[in-house]
Amino acid sequence: MTTYTDQHGSPHGKAVLRELSPLHRELRRAIPDVYTGWSELSKAAFAEGALDRKTKELIALAIGVVEGCDGCIASHGQAAVRAGATRQEAAEAIGVTFLMHGGPATIHGARAYDAFCEFADALSSGEEPA
Repeated sequence: MTTYTDQHGSPHGKAVLRELSPLHRELRRAIPDVYTGWSELSKAAFAEGALDRKTKELIALAIGVVEGCDGCIASHGQAAVRAGATRQEAAEAIGVTFLMHGGPATIHGARAYDAFCEFADALSSGEEPA
């Protein structure tokens, strides 16, 4: 797998999404019904309810850290920014992963915070977060 980096040299945010996008498109063509089902599950999971979208995206970001999934980190970091999460909220959600997952979370957590900040910087400068 090729690792791309963004203009700041970070391989954790936009670069991950750019790398995964064509791979998802190719697989989606092979299994469109599965992707449709996944999309419906995602819509249901992130629908407003007792928890708002921002909170749910921060939970998903934290799970991405625990799972060590750079694609999940990038996707949900971007979505959390779009949902209005702050750097401090992201940092605190990531901090909980240290408690629950220990040392490995400090590695993926740092990557997640880098990705979140990349998306937040893009949004604050008037760009799309990815």
